[in-house]
Parts: sequence; structure tokens; C-alpha cells
Amino acid sequence: MPSTGPVKVGIIGSQFQADIHAASMRMLPEQIDIVAVASPTPGNARELADRYSIPHAFTDYMDIVRHPEIEMVTITTPNSLHAEIAIALAKAGKHVVVEKPMCVTLAEADAMIAACREHGVLLMYAEELFFTPKYVQAKKMADNGAFGKVHLVKQSEKHFGPHSDWFWDAQRSGGGALLDLGCHGIAFAYWFLGRPAITSIYTQLGTYVHGDKTTCDDEALTILEFEGGSLGLIENSWARRGGMDDRVEVFGEGGLTLANLHMGNALPTYSEYGYGYAVEKAPTTTGWTWPVFEELWNYGFPQEMAHFARCVRGKDLPQATGEDGRIVLEAIYAGYASAGQGRKIQLPYTPSPNVVRPIDEWHTRRS
Repeated sequence: MPSTGPVKVGIIGSQFQADIHAASMRMLPEQIDIVAVASPTPGNARELADRYSIPHAFTDYMDIVRHPEIEMVTITTPNSLHAEIAIALAKAGKHVVVEKPMCVTLAEADAMIAACREHGVLLMYAEELFFTPKYVQAKKMADNGAFGKVHLVKQSEKHFGPHSDWFWDAQRSGGGALLDLGCHGIAFAYWFLGRPAITSIYTQLGTYVHGDKTTCDDEALTILEFEGGSLGLIENSWARRGGMDDRVEVFGEGGLTLANLHMGNALPTYSEYGYGYAVEKAPTTTGWTWPVFEELWNYGFPQEMAHFARCVRGKDLPQATGEDGRIVLEAIYAGYASAGQGRKIQLPYTPSPNVVRPIDEWHTRRS
């Protein structure tokens, strides 16, 4: 494979997250060249390809696996497919970018890590909060001593539920708001504090609003304890009206910082008539809204994709690896076990023998 020039990339998946990847990579023509997209749903790959002038659209992801030019592939499929696709890509010698959560089971995570290591390719975990400009600045200040010893990191992500139907199906997704959104907060606190071991987790879950269509949790509150004594408080919701809310709070003995991802990057707007688009997952644009500008940059997606390309070219080391993704997934298993058992769970954690998916740790205790 070439060592210079734009990295040749394939995208597996064609919906919301695939669109974000394609749009972000199209901002980086000197670093990334999107060669192909694949999706089994008739017409979806072609539609995404046409939208972003991608040369090839396939209905079988193996066409991307076999494509001789493609060097790196981003996986944006349902969670249950991540492992088999990543392993196939590794065997074909292609670098892997996998969307969160890394996969559904810890055995799958171990297999992905082993396959990529065996075949000498990178396994990069797509956690955009490591690249979100406001949050990166908060970490820089903390690392420079602005707040003294940090004892509490809070991260919350809330909206009214995911875009695709498969998220609501516990069999396909593996979990609800804790898995879908909590993976961000757990990864963020772990990264922000310098990757100390997670020593315990306590989680409270419920299905309060969407019980008519899912057995997954739509509200999740999680407390993490880290080696060294610091805490993480992670709040997640699929039941918040009004669109996306994402924020961070950092508290140290000598200071604090508060970062709201959207406020400060939005235009307070009132409209009787509505308009095209305000912000991710906002259901309406009538009345008061807060449309954002340069949304993908504010989230950190183009910066993340540029980083992945630099890693393929040997210019950067991955910010988040498969090992990081596994740590997050292990914590999520323990979080569901905590909610099921009604107590704090110590880490390291090994799932119960009868458990297949993270949410099973909660469901089996409730039934």
C-alpha cells in the first residue's frame, strides 16, 4: 500500500453515522480519498455515494474487503456486525476504524484486537469526544494544572432517541442509552483523567418513555470510581425532548470548567414557520431553537478523521485503540450488572456465564 498521498478509504454502512464520516472526510481532500461505500439495503449505498461523489457503491461489504486500493475502512453498521467486519478487514490487511461501541461482547473485542495485531493493521476506536474542540481545550487546561487535582468529571449526552430502528432492538444493539451514549462519557472521563484504571461502577437504569417500542434503557445515571480517587458522573438519556444536549463539567481543588457543546456555537432563533435544520436530533424548527454552525467541526469529526489518516501514514499514534474500546465495553457490562443487582460493581469485571449482551446483565436480574 502507498505511504504517501491521500489515504484511500471505504465506508461500510450508509445511514446517519456513515453520512457524518463521509461529510467529514470530504473536508479533507489532501488527506483522504473516499473510494467506496457498502450497504446491503438496496439503493442506500448508491444514494450516499451520489451525495458525496464517491466512485463505487456496493451491496456486499466484502467488495470493500477485496478492493485492492482501499487502505482504511470505517465501520458504521449496527453493533452486532462490527466484529465480523473488522476481522475480515484485518485479514485483508486493511486498517480498521470502528464506531462506538466497539462491538457487543468482550469475546468479540478480544477477537478484533487479536486479528488486527496478527495481521499488522491498526484498530482505531472512533471516539469523537477526544477531538471535540471545547473538550480538548478543557483537557489541555487541566493537564496544565489550571484546576489542581481533578476529583470529578461529569459528562452528559441526552436526546430523544436514535435515528435507526435497530438501536431500539436489544438483540441487535446490545443495550440502550447506557451503551449507545454512556460509552462516550465513560471513555471521556477515562481519557480526561489520564487513563487510570476504573475500580468500580454504580448505575441506575430505567425505561421511562419508550417502553412501547423497546426493552432498552432510555435513562441511565452512572458513577465511576477511578484509581487515585477521582470520580466520573455520566448522565445519558434517550428521553430528552428538544434535540441534542451534550456537556462536560470538570471540578478540581483549585478550579472548574463548564463546557456546553452547543451553546456558544449556536444562534438563538425564533421562527413561526420553521426552517430546514437546527441541530442533530432536533424534532422541530418552530418556536425557539438554537441552530448550530460548523456542526461537524464542533463535534470533532473532521479532526478525528484527519487523525486516523495520519495514523495510517505513520505520522500519529492512535488516540483511541481497540484496547480502549474494550475497557469502555467492560465498564458498560459492569454498569448493566450494577443496575440489575442494585449495587456497586468492582472492576475488572467478567460477565455472568448466561449473559450474551451487556443489557442482559440488567434484563436477567429483572425477570
